[in-house]
Amino acid sequence: MTEQPILSVTELSLSLKSCVEQVFNHVKVRGEVSDVKRATSGHIYFSLKDKDSVLSAICWKGSSRQCAQHIQEGLEIVCTGKLSTYPGRSNYQMIVEIAEPAGEGALLKLLKDRKEKLEKEGLFDPAHKQPIPFLPEVIGVVTSPTGAVIRDIIHRVSDRFPRHIIVWPVAVQGEECAAQVAAAVRGFNALPENGKIPKPDVLIVARGGGSLEDLWGFNEECVVRAVYDSKIPVISAVGHETDTTLIDFVSDLRAPTPTGAAEKAVPVRLELYNTLNTKENNLKSALNQTVIESRLKIQKLTGRFPNLNEIIQSFIQKTDDKTERLALAIKTYLNRYQEKTKSMSRLLKSYSYQAILERGFALVSAGSKVITSAQTAQNQPQLQVRFSDDIITTIPLKNNKKKEKPQTNSEPDLWGYVYTK
Repeated sequence: MTEQPILSVTELSLSLKSCVEQVFNHVKVRGEVSDVKRATSGHIYFSLKDKDSVLSAICWKGSSRQCAQHIQEGLEIVCTGKLSTYPGRSNYQMIVEIAEPAGEGALLKLLKDRKEKLEKEGLFDPAHKQPIPFLPEVIGVVTSPTGAVIRDIIHRVSDRFPRHIIVWPVAVQGEECAAQVAAAVRGFNALPENGKIPKPDVLIVARGGGSLEDLWGFNEECVVRAVYDSKIPVISAVGHETDTTLIDFVSDLRAPTPTGAAEKAVPVRLELYNTLNTKENNLKSALNQTVIESRLKIQKLTGRFPNLNEIIQSFIQKTDDKTERLALAIKTYLNRYQEKTKSMSRLLKSYSYQAILERGFALVSAGSKVITSAQTAQNQPQLQVRFSDDIITTIPLKNNKKKEKPQTNSEPDLWGYVYTK
């Protein structure tokens, strides 16, 4: 009996690896993706599972670009590749070269689950949506720099109302699509105000139609969250009108096509001009009508009142009459006052000593003293006698009584006066 050779652990592991790779060098395995880990090296480690079993799998960096968009947690896929072993852990694993959804139903299920999750978080809440500016100065477009989409948008905007358009080029399908679209949305938002590159007033995220798999990048969470966080209003225009992706639920406005997005971004200049003209004409007409109606109302109101001019003229006439009467009254009053004054002057004059002198009386005085009796006059050395026309000065002389001839009552004392001028 031949003795069985003794193998080292490494020799046995390598033998098993060679055997497994020869027998299972090309296999297709269907299963649900779980435990996805994306290493910094670019490799993707994950598991494929069904109801009873689990299979470790790895997608090398070189193949991951084509496989990554389908290696999604919870998605049922069909992997093409080969089986191998990993001696360091004494387990076997599948080296995946191609990963495809296990039918459209698997993608739809994943899409439904993701939509429900994001909806619960409030990312699709209408209250969060921003209004689209009526006439943006700058429009940012996230799309492929080549192809019909960008040409259609530029052409449509130019036809309606030319605006400044900035294109951020991205891949619109494939493994790099989601990351690039999310980066573009965040990049536009990060532009400084009044910088060298003008910051857009509105964003359009667009691509043409395609299958659910082609449009899958716009269902990725990173894209949805970038649009949700955008401070710039976003119009989504992904696929045809019947296509629906998660970006449509989170965007501020959904357009059925890229051309439709351009139409929603700017108004038609000619239509706007015509609208303004119509409004201007309507405003002029309304103002004219208002003036006419106001004039009629004023005419009706003024017809109910006396003629203002006549009322004013009547008051003027009354004023003139009163002014004339006042002037006459003043003149009459002044005349009466003057006559009264003259009468009082005459009366005062009649009471004056001058008037008394003119009536034949005389005023006898001695200096400043008025002489009112003969006895007083006898004792004055000199008297002034004032007549109406002149004053004379006299010296009183008293006649001596004759002794031989007694004085009788009928013979009064004689006075003599020496007149001096």
